[in-house]
Amino acid sequence: MKVLTSLVVLVSAVKAHYWKNVRQWTGYQSNGPVTSVSSLDIRCNVGASTKSVSTIDVAAGSTLGFTAKSSISHPGPLLVYLAKVPEGKTAANWDGSGNVWFKIYEIGPKFGGSLSWPAMGQTNINFKIPSATPSGEYLVRVESIALHSASGANGAQFYISCGQINVTGGGSGKPTDLVAFPGAYKSSDPGIMLNIYYPVPTSYAMPGPAVWSG
Repeated sequence: MKVLTSLVVLVSAVKAHYWKNVRQWTGYQSNGPVTSVSSLDIRCNVGASTKSVSTIDVAAGSTLGFTAKSSISHPGPLLVYLAKVPEGKTAANWDGSGNVWFKIYEIGPKFGGSLSWPAMGQTNINFKIPSATPSGEYLVRVESIALHSASGANGAQFYISCGQINVTGGGSGKPTDLVAFPGAYKSSDPGIMLNIYYPVPTSYAMPGPAVWSG
């Protein structure tokens, strides 16, 4: 269950521009997860930090989406991060290193007699690029964390993909809570190592920083 196979720039309810050139990871045919939060693979998947694809223009404040290879089939949260490409680099030749990633979107659980995970079963997820996002090139990182075997260390499964975008018409916002991958997560974080089945949790701590909305 690798997450991202195409990005979608939604320009209206009935018209969209599709691209399928996300950074391809090593072993993508197997659909296996990343399980170590301390590995470089946690950034963009196996070997993908140094891969390159096309970069697409996205207006600040517009909606960006992704289409998954198959529906999200495991319980857990979904998170989206951006990282601004530094001066002297382009999205095509930058590896996303350093404390540069900020979260712009997340889908957590709903609570009741048991946990339910709204991202499960989805093949298309849409999220807004904050209007205050400064113009420039970015990496966009989409991540689904599967928690069905997460009661022990390294039991959580991370399904990650990175794409390349160029934000146009941006604002003057200054993203906060910047993190690095690896570094943003610990295997013992309460949102990463937990038993989601028994006793049924009554709260959930989303991994990583708070969402930056501008």
